[in-house]
Amino acid sequence: MKLFKQPLSRRHFLAASGAGLLAAAGRAYAADGLRVATLDWAILETLLAIGANVVAATELRQFREAAVTPDLPASVLDLGLRGTPNFEVLRYARPDLIFNSNFYGWANDRMRLIAPVESHAVYSTGRSPYALSEEMTLAIGERLGLPAAQTFVASCRDRLDAYRREWATAERRPILPINLGDARHFRVFGSDSMFGVILARMGMENAWRTLTSYSATAPVGIAALATMQEAWIVLIPPHPAEAYAELQDSAFWQALPAVRAGRVITLEPIDPYGALPAGMRFAELLSKGLARVDNG
Repeated sequence: MKLFKQPLSRRHFLAASGAGLLAAAGRAYAADGLRVATLDWAILETLLAIGANVVAATELRQFREAAVTPDLPASVLDLGLRGTPNFEVLRYARPDLIFNSNFYGWANDRMRLIAPVESHAVYSTGRSPYALSEEMTLAIGERLGLPAAQTFVASCRDRLDAYRREWATAERRPILPINLGDARHFRVFGSDSMFGVILARMGMENAWRTLTSYSATAPVGIAALATMQEAWIVLIPPHPAEAYAELQDSAFWQALPAVRAGRVITLEPIDPYGALPAGMRFAELLSKGLARVDNG
């Protein structure tokens, strides 16, 4: 039975236009302007989305695999691990300004010996990561003189409003966004996560009704899935390949009502602790996934 009732042409259009916007943002790199660096991925994707002149950041190979978008220029220097960045490489990159987050505040004193440091928080207890991401995007855009920041924030709001209207008349089931740790445990994203806020703004219900800590609760035993029989299970990579393969061979997994009914969607990788670009990637991939199920 079809899950959704309306034609999908406009939904496909929204998904395509959203993906196009992130791709365009990824190509909008500044040819000049202040040279900036960061240790934080949420800040990195924001800088890339608004066309900042990024010269150095951390764990770039992993960023390309986990965040995927916006595109990362080959000219950006890799500072190594977020927890132990290479300050010599950072000095070599000659940033004019370093943006940091509350997660890596311990590095501020050392980085100030290289360039001025400005800090922003996207994940803070009791605050919406979406609202904080908007504030950060606008503040960084103003600091760097990039009007693309205002355009990007407005476009994100418009697209989420459009998704909400498009799915308003659909038959609704709650969505359970999870990330596998292994075949027996997962990380779940509550209403205070970026994914949870995006679901709310799309007019969808989060099946996980308990608040989480800094956006997620982990580890949660796989048996908890049996208590949410009406939900769509949305798997958000990256997760260990062997975990997913082992899970599919599990008798418990195969017995779950959602699995038997085909209510499982696996998205492409998304950074679970990202900012607006990650939030919009989640909205677009989820919308495309639900549309694909309905159309099939």
